[in-house]
Amino acid sequence: MKREGLILIISAPSGAGKTSLCNELLQRFPAMRESVSYTTRPPRAGEVDGQDYFFVSRPEFERMVAEDAFAEWAEVHGNLYGTALHTLEDARRNGIDLVLDIDCQGAMILKERLDGGVFVFILPPTMEELRHRLESRSSDAREVIERRIVRAADEIKECRWYDYIVINDRFEDAAEELSAIVLAHRRRTSRMLEQVAKLFDI
Repeated sequence: MKREGLILIISAPSGAGKTSLCNELLQRFPAMRESVSYTTRPPRAGEVDGQDYFFVSRPEFERMVAEDAFAEWAEVHGNLYGTALHTLEDARRNGIDLVLDIDCQGAMILKERLDGGVFVFILPPTMEELRHRLESRSSDAREVIERRIVRAADEIKECRWYDYIVINDRFEDAAEELSAIVLAHRRRTSRMLEQVAKLFDI
């Protein structure tokens, strides 16, 4: 038996620290990979095709949609984004642990289509702290921050159907909890049988 790759889906409202925690997770587990999505938007300066995104034309993306090639996809600000089914299937088949940084809408679709995925929701300690973090970025206009606060309140309600909730109050603690989730799932019996069989001839 070959160990099946772990598919870890992580969602959070803007400002909860999801990106930083995902980056920390990839540092702690060097063999873990970040899922690379497809998009129709043009690459930004410094972005690399196949590393940051798979950059494709709208007709190519729409062809993939018609062929049911995406596990989930959405249109955001006029551009299309999607996670290819083969990305998830290849990772699982080859024993590669994959982390997906994805919004609630995409996560819900994956919950319905993906057996065995592990869903984690990252929360701020309070709404007041979330507002403070968004304001401290000094990169968004006041109306943008207010829209994100309103959206965050709606997104947080979705946490109830995730498998795990991590509250990012102190970053190091949240990173430890997220790592513990990965380690626990790596030690599930179904994932350990290949190694056990080699060690004990069962």
